[in-house]
Amino acid sequence: MFTHIRSNFFLFMISGSVFFLSSCKHAVQKSEEVNVVKTPVTVVPVTYKSVTSTVALPAVATFMNKNIIRATTAGTIEKILITPGEFISSGQLLFIIRTREAMALDKSVRSDTSLNFNGLINITSHKEGVINSIKYQKGDFVQEGDEMAFVSEQNSLVFIFDVPFELDKYIPKNRNCNIILPDNRQLIGTITGKLPEMDVQSQTIRYIVKPLSNERLPGNLIASINLVKSTNERALVLPKQAVLGDETQTEFWVMKLLNDSTAIKIIVTKGFENNAEVEITSPGFLQSDRIILTGSYGLPDTARVTIIK
Repeated sequence: MFTHIRSNFFLFMISGSVFFLSSCKHAVQKSEEVNVVKTPVTVVPVTYKSVTSTVALPAVATFMNKNIIRATTAGTIEKILITPGEFISSGQLLFIIRTREAMALDKSVRSDTSLNFNGLINITSHKEGVINSIKYQKGDFVQEGDEMAFVSEQNSLVFIFDVPFELDKYIPKNRNCNIILPDNRQLIGTITGKLPEMDVQSQTIRYIVKPLSNERLPGNLIASINLVKSTNERALVLPKQAVLGDETQTEFWVMKLLNDSTAIKIIVTKGFENNAEVEITSPGFLQSDRIILTGSYGLPDTARVTIIK
């Protein structure tokens, strides 16, 4: 009987030890679960839409034709009716010249109305444009054929822009292009031709763009021309903030949610991008996939996260 009691005592001790160890193990597991740190993140869905890849090139406004206003006779400038920068129309009166013959006549002779000669010659414009410069002042003497003023012909205004040789292949698809002015206004332009020689320093080809607008723009205005490189009607697009990269910007990735609490690192290849969005060319994603927008910086390949609204 004593042996039976001792056996029961040992069984009781063994059962208690097993229960104690099991309880400790459960407590440790529960403690580890409590200590798991989850990073708060926000997420965005995958978006497919039409995108256009463009490159912006600087362009400078210039007048291709400059009209020279010349004196048609020798004499003294009696009146100047224009100022630099003024827009003039075709046939507008610009100068009045008193001829040398009229200056030589005696006052008594010039007062004879029967001669019907006042010796004043009008100089008018032949085309509309903008007065660039005036070379003489009132009272100056000019010879026949002297250059009195320079006029930039308004309808000859074009934009000149330099295209790197490697981008020249995109010109045929950009015969009609957008001209972006410094105030962000856009004009439609047409590429009408190119100059015959490349720039020896920059190795660029110089093209001429004619704006279709009749708006009066000044020469030497710096704008930009947007050349379309490619168009994708169904591109996978993510916010730029969601795409991370290494220090050398040679490898890029996103953090995709497997479920509400786990995110994994996915290496991606970028295509078109601007200040707000990035096109992902590979791999493909489902529209139901969720990508971390904020909070992904510094996360490991597999991370525990919690979604915040």
